[in-house]
Amino acid sequence: MAEDEVNYASVVFKPNQQQRSEVKREETVYDEVKVQNKATEQTPVTNVKKEETVYDEVKVQNKATEQTPVTNDVTLIYEIDETELNQLKENQTTLNAVNHNLTKLNNQLSSDNEDLKRNQTKLTLQMNNLTQVFNVLDKEVTNLTKENQKLKGKNEELKTQNKDLEAEKKNLTEQTQQMTTPWDELNVSRAQWSIDAYCPRENNNRKCNACQKGWELNSSCYATNNADQGEWKTWEEARKDCRGKISDLAVAINEEEMKIIREKSWQNNENKGYWIGLRVEDGKWKWLDGRNLTNNSWIDQSSPSDGHCAISLQNQGFKSVSCDEKNQWICKKKALSV
Repeated sequence: MAEDEVNYASVVFKPNQQQRSEVKREETVYDEVKVQNKATEQTPVTNVKKEETVYDEVKVQNKATEQTPVTNDVTLIYEIDETELNQLKENQTTLNAVNHNLTKLNNQLSSDNEDLKRNQTKLTLQMNNLTQVFNVLDKEVTNLTKENQKLKGKNEELKTQNKDLEAEKKNLTEQTQQMTTPWDELNVSRAQWSIDAYCPRENNNRKCNACQKGWELNSSCYATNNADQGEWKTWEEARKDCRGKISDLAVAINEEEMKIIREKSWQNNENKGYWIGLRVEDGKWKWLDGRNLTNNSWIDQSSPSDGHCAISLQNQGFKSVSCDEKNQWICKKKALSV
């Protein structure tokens, strides 16, 4: 055959006339294969005319097993030159490398995907926590806003009160300025009254005494108020009267003063006496000057009761009675040093 010769082959498969299920074990079946060789005008064939078809009979032996049906498959083996084979091997190597890289990339992407899922879970939890914190903060902001509104309202009220106080201060300042001269005159009048009270004028001469007129001197000045029964007072009322005379209800610092107070309580009525500056405070007997009663023998009741005050009886000493009772009273103040 010449170098440029082209061969054409036609393969015809002749089906086996016997049923495939009937083939027995080790039975040999031959199918007839006719191969047609068609020659072209430029490819001469010995003893073959132009366009003549020649069939070569090829017998293919199919060895069927007992339960394996015979098929008509034919395996064609092509001859590949060495260059193509090497190229295919190179392609296969390249594809294997690419496949390996793709496998590594896929594994890396899978790992990254798992990391992203874990991060997404963490972010979801953090988002939930932040949402809860935001809700708490939102409530606090709402409460602070309400409180701020209240404070603004109070601030406005305080501003109004401040303006009122400023106006009142201004009025009081003006009144004080207006009263300065009368107050000075009042002080002069009080000083004159004191002089007249302690140093009365006799025959155009003044003789000063340690106590003012109507008061008795016994180391201190005492005034026994022997008012009519209709003018008797409660303990608070009696004290108010004494304070109006620049004095207070009588207190006893020692045994001597206690005896003086008791002697001035000359009322003969055994059930009535004179208010003195001794009362119960917080379950204890206290004098008006803040001292505690240390000598319990001075009063007939050892267990003090709140709301009780002391009266002085000439023959009985001090006695505990209700402060709301009405009695006479004894005032005391310091004597004037002359």
